[in-house]
Amino acid sequence: MTHSDEITSFPSVTIGIPVLNEEAHIERVVSGFLSSEYPNLLEILIADGGSTDKTREIVLELASNDPRIKLIENPDKYQSFALNRMISLAEGEVFLRADGHCVYSSDYLEQCIDTLIKTGARNVGGAQRYMAKNRVQAGVSLATRSFLGNGGAKYMLEDYEGYADTVFLGCFWTEDLKKLGGFNTENITNQDSEFNLRLVENFGESVFISPKIKSWYYPRDTFFKLFKQYFRYGRGRFLTRLLHPKTGPIRGLIPFIFILLFSIYLALDLGLNVNLYSLEITILLLIILVIESSVLTIKKSKLFKGEIWRGEAKTPGMISNFITVFISLLLMQLGHFSGFLYQSIKNKIFNHSGW
Repeated sequence: MTHSDEITSFPSVTIGIPVLNEEAHIERVVSGFLSSEYPNLLEILIADGGSTDKTREIVLELASNDPRIKLIENPDKYQSFALNRMISLAEGEVFLRADGHCVYSSDYLEQCIDTLIKTGARNVGGAQRYMAKNRVQAGVSLATRSFLGNGGAKYMLEDYEGYADTVFLGCFWTEDLKKLGGFNTENITNQDSEFNLRLVENFGESVFISPKIKSWYYPRDTFFKLFKQYFRYGRGRFLTRLLHPKTGPIRGLIPFIFILLFSIYLALDLGLNVNLYSLEITILLLIILVIESSVLTIKKSKLFKGEIWRGEAKTPGMISNFITVFISLLLMQLGHFSGFLYQSIKNKIFNHSGW
């Protein structure tokens, strides 16, 4: 018996994929969904934000062989605009959001629909699993397994099953997406979390995570890109906090509050004619980070070799992973703090409400 045989209802499905320069992955992703056993896949919408590689040509070639594939123009480039354009055109009862560079389990679509129906949730998804092809990605993939790297977010825990404040990607009822106005276009990096908060505020517990829904994500492949990503995350979390001051998760505030208070403490120690032991405390914090990086590298070594590492080169050793985990954890915190601070200054001092 296939998994599709277990589903008692088969609502029509629209898959929406925002893309930008995904020539290396888009054919694999689309072909994977087309090979699904789910019997009511109505359409695959692909919103292109102005790709300069061969993404568009690949999509058009795929569309010429299957009319369910449709290329959508997204002149605004960002994902929130792409998603809203696809939502406005979606004909399926269910809207499954996908990314153009992830890897999905063969039963991803079936598991999403099964969970959506059985739980009665408004949005379902799985944990954000990571893969790595180079040393930086290896460090990031391991760092996200730490509380310092994930903030305790439930969607980062592979074995978690239950309700949460957000999920990775998501499978929604199209009617809900349209009713709530789609994704916030002023918040271009945290639009998924912001929309899920609106779901919870309107419907109560309605966002469900299932460990059976499996997909894998390649993180940023350089430290500069990682810092830039978390800088944008910090900006997005500030904007989400403005819109949802009561329901926004506290984990979005912790890096900013801690580093801000610590910075003030260091300034006081330097400015006052007293010893506040800032050097000793800084060393202590670095030691904690070293210990966390070491423990993480050792504890997750089997998982790293078996699931995370997908590179063609030799598998990085523990010393290499320790170094990249340490740097990744540090950059995640500093990037998030810097972005949150930048956006708060932009909003509070310069009265700029959006991105």
